Amino acid sequence: MRIIDLHCYPGTQTWIDSQGPYVEALAKYWSRGWVAKSEEDVIAEFTGAGVEAMLVALDLETTVATPPCTNDYVHAMWKRHPERVIQCWGTLDPFKGELAMREAKKAMTELGFIGFHFHPIMQHFAVNDTRFYPLFELLDELGAAVMIDVGTTGMGAGMPGGMGARIRHAHPAAIDDLAADFPNLKIIMAHPGWPWVDETTAVALHKGNVYWEMSGWAPKYFPASLKVDMRARLQDKIMFGSDYPSLPYSRILKEWMELGYSDAVMEKIFHGNAERVLGL
Repeated sequence: MRIIDLHCYPGTQTWIDSQGPYVEALAKYWSRGWVAKSEEDVIAEFTGAGVEAMLVALDLETTVATPPCTNDYVHAMWKRHPERVIQCWGTLDPFKGELAMREAKKAMTELGFIGFHFHPIMQHFAVNDTRFYPLFELLDELGAAVMIDVGTTGMGAGMPGGMGARIRHAHPAAIDDLAADFPNLKIIMAHPGWPWVDETTAVALHKGNVYWEMSGWAPKYFPASLKVDMRARLQDKIMFGSDYPSLPYSRILKEWMELGYSDAVMEKIFHGNAERVLGL
């Protein structure tokens, strides 16, 4: 069965460096550290798991003053390994104004990206903040899809003040607003959306232009109601993502199969919905 992984970080030292102080905070929260991998080892892990990866760039320069893991970086990795990396989500810092607008145009027209990923908690903004609507208007015009994290994060968790981040920025209500205001924009919500799983489900069901990928969680810990909805009323909305390198593929894929879904449902989740919605 084809497996498209919508949410893969490069896993290299460049990516780790882009997270700045969040690396130490996350290591404390998860009781394990981030260990940089070589590019060859990352590709070998994609190959071993049989996944076709979509790489995610990261720009936290405004919030933590670290050099970004840039769009050019993930693009180069894609082009070096086209047999295993099939697309990229670019990164944009909405606080960079005109620079972000220029970067959006370049990523879509020159680099050929499918769209952009936003991490509202770590980037310190909500996607329904109308100050940034000119950027989303441009993305809409460019035909870009967007992948937006929803729910809380381990980044900064347990640290004084959460390192200045606000989990409310990743509430599904923000995506509900964005989807209503930009009905032609394809929006992928990333992660299960805890602690607002029911509200995230409501947004996915109500907004025809909103979809949902389940990266970052071990499937056995998905809430019971979500496990039911994914094989029923959400089966045409759900896509597979890992949040690589957060969890090993061996565990993620094993636990997905242990959910007991039919082959028809798993075909949709692992590749069919992404093919249909994103044209992969």
